Amino acid sequence: MSPKQHHTSDDCQNDSSRKAAQMTRHVTFMTIDDAEHYTPQQRAEIISAYPAHEREARAKGIPVLGSGRIFPVAEELIVCEPFRLPRYWPRLGALDFGWDHPSAAVELAWDTEADVVYVSKACRASQQTPAMQALTLKPWGEWLPWAWPRDGRRETLEGAGVALAKQYAAHGLNMLSSHAQFADGSVSVEAGLMEMLDRMQSGRFKVFSTLLPWFEEFRLYHRKDGQVVKLRDDLMAATRYGVMMLREAVVDPAEFKAARRQAEQSDPLGAFR
Repeated sequence: MSPKQHHTSDDCQNDSSRKAAQMTRHVTFMTIDDAEHYTPQQRAEIISAYPAHEREARAKGIPVLGSGRIFPVAEELIVCEPFRLPRYWPRLGALDFGWDHPSAAVELAWDTEADVVYVSKACRASQQTPAMQALTLKPWGEWLPWAWPRDGRRETLEGAGVALAKQYAAHGLNMLSSHAQFADGSVSVEAGLMEMLDRMQSGRFKVFSTLLPWFEEFRLYHRKDGQVVKLRDDLMAATRYGVMMLREAVVDPAEFKAARRQAEQSDPLGAFR
């Protein structure tokens, strides 16, 4: 084989290797909790040995985004273990529409006595029609009201000119009558983010620890040149819409029916019927 032929063969091999690398490239986030060869005590000791300002970066792989991070809050302040939600807590679903970038949905439960909001469910998926998403979300409760962004009023080619919010409603989701907004009608993104941050810093915002995609976005959510980076922020956006419309959260109607049955059983004379 001539040197020229050998060189050409190497080029082909290199091209194939580069293509394979491009096709198989994948980013995986791991935290120290995934290092199961350490005991919980050893993990705690390793984390405590880091300077306080480096702990999240070193233990959880959270990039050091400095002042650019939108929620500069330690995860320990907002994470909680999943628990059975009291049925009398009002709940609300919230959607962020997407196609190539994922559509996202969250469920918020509101402990009105303590004024604490819990993110109890979350899902995210790309290139799913409203019909497919409705199949995933209706089991959360067909009674559950859904907040949605104002771009849900826009007509789409995929929907044959039908606004997105109406498409979701047609497939059985209980969409709120108007898009997400504050009580005064404003839709400020910054006001929504500040409401979330205020709740996080004051201990009035919790997220179930099992919602790993939510925490992935939370860790990377940041600004560049003062502007919110609109990348991998779908669950963050859905959560913001839900917080904006928290006043529309309702209790599962089944709770009222159960309470009525209980009252009737304890009232044999029917005085309360």
